[in-house]
Amino acid sequence: MNRRFFLRSAAVIPAGLALRNIPAFGEGLPQRVAGKPDEMPMVSLGGQKISRLISGSNTINAGSHLSHLVNRSMKEYFTEENTIDYFARCSDQGINLFQGANARNFELWEGSKKPGETRHFISLIQDEKDKSPNSLDYAKTNKFLGVAHHGEVTDRMFKNKELNKIEDFLKRIRDTGLQVGISTHMPDVIDFVEDKGWDIDFYMACVYERHRSAEDLKKMLGYIPLPVGEVYIEEDPPRMYKMIRQTERTCLAFKILAAGRVCDKQQLIEKSFQDAFAGIKSKDAVIVGMFPKWTDHIALNAEMVRKYGRVS
Repeated sequence: MNRRFFLRSAAVIPAGLALRNIPAFGEGLPQRVAGKPDEMPMVSLGGQKISRLISGSNTINAGSHLSHLVNRSMKEYFTEENTIDYFARCSDQGINLFQGANARNFELWEGSKKPGETRHFISLIQDEKDKSPNSLDYAKTNKFLGVAHHGEVTDRMFKNKELNKIEDFLKRIRDTGLQVGISTHMPDVIDFVEDKGWDIDFYMACVYERHRSAEDLKKMLGYIPLPVGEVYIEEDPPRMYKMIRQTERTCLAFKILAAGRVCDKQQLIEKSFQDAFAGIKSKDAVIVGMFPKWTDHIALNAEMVRKYGRVS
């Protein structure tokens, strides 16, 4: 039996297995890699201890930011049973915070926890008029840890010079007693909010400004790439990390793996995590959406955070 066959056949890999033995993207069958939950680095948000690796929800909600084919694969994979298994894998690795986008996310996350287990949930909501199941009332009733103003809406309003309009919504979040956040893909938004001195607790900060207009891309690159709506530029993360370090507020950095674009090579994954934790503050964390259809990326990413995200 050769080494590759053995790794693909094992149901559970011992907790002490070196990271190099965890298959890279696309290799092998979906394996469950034993975790080290007690070794997951933790930080504080709203008086609660949260893991420095937070699970994102785009994969579960079939929003890959790659292609409709990947979206379809995610949708087919994340049945209720597989989603519950995904959450169990997160717990096995010490991940105790999920950044979700809808009531189904919360109900499966909360409903599948073990007796005595503590889990936290942060949601994105567009505005105070949101009457969906994932409303401020729903967030308050179900004791979410926090609510962030939705990043796509944030950025659109900022570009239209209308961001001041969300201040009342932020006050409504504060009135619920939950942590108040703003999500954005633009360092300029954080700079604007810091200058205003708004009463918020955290930022969700995308390290790639992925939604530039065709005109902006032409000005920056000299040409218009395709597709215009999903362009990831290598120079973006340093700009966002610099802004993250300039604010005293907790920042949850997301899309550190460029929405999966660097996941085909293990050294690129490792470099992305290394750069992220070198770039953010010691009180900050990262949000990563994971897709363990072929490989236990939850374990792989958790090992990266244990390696590079330790808090002294």
